[in-house]
Amino acid sequence: MSLVVVGSMAFDAIETPFGKSDKIIGGAGTYIAWCASNFTSVKQISVVGGDFPQEELDALTSRKVNLEGVQIKKDEKTFFWSGRYHMDMNSRDTLDTQLNVLENFQPVVPESYQDCEFLMLGNLVPAVQRSVIEQLKTRPKLIVMDTMNFWMEIAMDDLKQTISMVDVLLVNDSEARQLSGEYSLVKAAAAIMKMGPKYLIIKKGEHGALLFHQNKVFFAPALPLEEVFDPTGAGDTFAGGFIGHIARTKDISFENMKTAIIIGSAMASYCVEKFGTERLREIGKADIDERLSQFVQLVNFDIDLV
Repeated sequence: MSLVVVGSMAFDAIETPFGKSDKIIGGAGTYIAWCASNFTSVKQISVVGGDFPQEELDALTSRKVNLEGVQIKKDEKTFFWSGRYHMDMNSRDTLDTQLNVLENFQPVVPESYQDCEFLMLGNLVPAVQRSVIEQLKTRPKLIVMDTMNFWMEIAMDDLKQTISMVDVLLVNDSEARQLSGEYSLVKAAAAIMKMGPKYLIIKKGEHGALLFHQNKVFFAPALPLEEVFDPTGAGDTFAGGFIGHIARTKDISFENMKTAIIIGSAMASYCVEKFGTERLREIGKADIDERLSQFVQLVNFDIDLV
């Protein structure tokens, strides 16, 4: 049984208060695959142009990422995004977006992916995410979906249709408010779960993440970091850590999702330390274990109830 990841593989050019990168490898699918492959094998669905470096594809293959579902359009260009982050690193301006191969992307689920037990839908056009669900002959044990405010602005009906088909939705706090029309995140969560998902994860950047399920809530902190170099891909890396742990343990209980969120937060804390996917390529199991123990210390306390 397997984890299938759907998402963009792209080029990014990033400016932050700490520096700027030339064109580097990015895309939601890329970050998720680099992260989740620490925990389990990955079957990737994406599209790239003829300009996407073969060595990048080889690097993923060497990490047990199956690229059979990645279409290579030799005569076209890969998706490109350029952005500039403000000093607080939570807000950014998009400088340039070139959809290129993503503009007419029609994902095809290979026959060898039909054993999909866990499906991670990285941020993409809601109709594209939905087409992958519809191509699977049996429903996965868990479908996790990430999305963003852009689709709420231009494709809300389409987005809601896709949301109704998934088990776990990932959004940030401003997107949760926009999607639900509620300012209180507790009210927002209740409204969003009525749309279909049994679980909702609200990412709050440097302020951690919230997990909602029925009337239960769990809060995972973010590790206080001295320097955040590049927040691009942090949310996708969080998603990769989350689904990677779930796929490895095959346990979709609320208790195990708590652990998965901590692992996602730990992986995201590595991602932001360097530009692009660079830091994710350097870390191994010992690094991940070390960071997880820091998280345990961060929230560990004894209390005598009065």
